[in-house]
Amino acid sequence: FKYVRFNTQSQEDSSSFPSTPGQRELARELLRELQEMGISQVSLDENGYLIAKLPSNSEGSVKIGFLAHLDTSPEAPGGPVNPKVVRYEGKAIGLGKGEWLSPEKFPVLNNYLGEEIIVTDGTTLLGADDKAGIAEIMTALEFLMDHPELPRPHLRIAFTPDEEIGRGMEKFNVKEFDADYAYTVDGEGLGTLEYETFNAATGRIKFKGINVHPGYAKGIMRNALIMANQFISILPRAESPEHTEGYEGYYHVLNLSGNVSEAKLKLIIRDHNRDRFERRKEFIHQIAQLLKFQYGEDSVEVEIEDTYYNMREVIEKHPEVLKIAREAIRESGLTPVEKPVRGGTDGAKLSFMGVPTPNIFSGGHNFHSVHEFLPIRSAMKAIEVIIRITYLWAEAKGR
Repeated sequence: FKYVRFNTQSQEDSSSFPSTPGQRELARELLRELQEMGISQVSLDENGYLIAKLPSNSEGSVKIGFLAHLDTSPEAPGGPVNPKVVRYEGKAIGLGKGEWLSPEKFPVLNNYLGEEIIVTDGTTLLGADDKAGIAEIMTALEFLMDHPELPRPHLRIAFTPDEEIGRGMEKFNVKEFDADYAYTVDGEGLGTLEYETFNAATGRIKFKGINVHPGYAKGIMRNALIMANQFISILPRAESPEHTEGYEGYYHVLNLSGNVSEAKLKLIIRDHNRDRFERRKEFIHQIAQLLKFQYGEDSVEVEIEDTYYNMREVIEKHPEVLKIAREAIRESGLTPVEKPVRGGTDGAKLSFMGVPTPNIFSGGHNFHSVHEFLPIRSAMKAIEVIIRITYLWAEAKGR
């Protein structure tokens, strides 16, 4: 509850790093708490990355990391957050401000019948993405510090800024982190284990129009907004987020702004398969060429930037990192739920930086929404899984 009351909503158009000051404020609080636990190797750098290290007390030298991100999504109101605990009894829960958490709209609620869940007051997101992950890592660390008799490997902890806007690993010091393998604690429901993400790119398209008086525009005017609308209309309607699931990729128009003289369009491109991903990017260029043929070579400019790749390409070469996670989840009395991430994680970029990093559950649901909720039992199970992962790595290296 303390962590979610820090307003750490990231801001994409910010030029600072972290993008908002609340993230650094939360990082300072976590620094203080880690030091109070007795963890001496803790650092907070100028970019808002907090890294803590706990030496091994068992044989072997494997270094295992856990990560969670400080920021919350800018896609819903971010604060002040006023969480509350309710027991789900099978009926709709009144959050406040006319917002309801109902099993009709969110059937996943029925998985938690009779359980206590943490919800919002209907005005903001909860911030379980990813402050649940932070709280779970911190609680697991506290347990390990209180039980030095439990074998553990070298542990590396990182709390990172600006994950929600795609900058989480932008200035991360992977050499300082110094981990062989890691796990992000940033997944959703109970038992989730994720090691496949989208391949992702951001497209920025600029349309250059010609503006004259509309009464004398025939044969002269070139309306940039009409061109942008034409571009959007060519995108396959069935290949948008609202029509896709599982391994299906998509094009997602995020923003359109401008006037007759100039319009700017921003979209994202997603696909789990690298070949299809490359074809999707090429399709964007083909649409632009079609418009250039119609309106002129100078009418459209396209810029496409890759943002991350499917971490399965890296992680499948290191089956041990998944084997340990599966075993820890099963020993916690759960069945691993393995599915592709329809998005990205810090672990996707970190995997390509040399540290294979799958994603385990933090337990929340309905992220980026005022309907976000966190079952308390799920959070407790996440803590147990983190502790078991540390023990299993120590045991494996001990053998």
